[in-house]
Amino acid sequence: MDRFVEDGSLDDSGESCLSQDDIDPRDTVDVSKGFTFAEVNTVRASTSKVVCCHFSSDGKLLASAGHDKKAVLWYTDTLTPKATLEGHASMITDVRFSPGMPLLATSSFDKTVRVWDADNPGHSLWTFMGHNAAVMSLDFHPNKDDLICSCDEDGEIRYWSINNGSCARVFKGGMYQMRFQPRVGRYLAAAAGNVISILDVETPACRQTLQGHTKPIHSVCWNSTGDLLASVSEDAVRVWTLGSGSEGECVHELSCNGNKFYSCVFHPTYPSLLAIGCYQSLELWNMSENQMMSLPAHDGIIAALAVSNVTGLVASASHDKSVKLWK
Repeated sequence: MDRFVEDGSLDDSGESCLSQDDIDPRDTVDVSKGFTFAEVNTVRASTSKVVCCHFSSDGKLLASAGHDKKAVLWYTDTLTPKATLEGHASMITDVRFSPGMPLLATSSFDKTVRVWDADNPGHSLWTFMGHNAAVMSLDFHPNKDDLICSCDEDGEIRYWSINNGSCARVFKGGMYQMRFQPRVGRYLAAAAGNVISILDVETPACRQTLQGHTKPIHSVCWNSTGDLLASVSEDAVRVWTLGSGSEGECVHELSCNGNKFYSCVFHPTYPSLLAIGCYQSLELWNMSENQMMSLPAHDGIIAALAVSNVTGLVASASHDKSVKLWK
């Protein structure tokens, strides 16, 4: 729950430990020599903590939301607001754009999921009710426009049909955050406690569980090809392979001996780089070379990161009430 409700203290930047894998050298970047990554825009996004953000598939819009119960749509090129989405009765925990349609979905402590028309966001198209606890996360299937998934803090996962506004399936296994594998959408990664379940979307059997974190997992993210999954707990980042070959193997690990970790996203241009949101700082971790670069970024926890593979932008959302763009 730290990502939503708590701020840590500023400590020394985390130390890295092991990292081993063969990565195409064209993908690697030396974060200590000539590589640049800088803030390009910032906006005070809320009157209270911002805990989630996401880019539209064309990269033209950014959505942010959090404790003030509202979601805001921003034009990415100017960071000026397009619309404010109101309707939830409690804080918003997650916000996601549909990959294929102009739709946006939000999850909330009010136990509901709302689906909005990003082009006409005056009111929600659907309000999905059925969860008996705070809804912690949600995601759209990458190529089944009708399918949306959500999970609550009791560990219940629900599949919803946007076409008919009903719950299509209920099962257990996800509590904190869930993300569909991009492109093919064969797997759903769902974090509960210190374990990640990799669920087969069709069956929906649990294909495997990824174990190794000692503390609760705050965040999970896939790389753009869907063959690597990164997971973040406050004291560690682990990267797992889920493509061909050694599935479910941890291929990179970063341990934190100081500043806590809260969020992560794969860099849109350099696949060997992982951006990690910490308390006040943004860490860039070159997994292949095990190099770190630390950037002062916010005045609070960086609760969420998002990436646009179209524009190459990275967005950070923070408890300091601001959203920033980086490139």
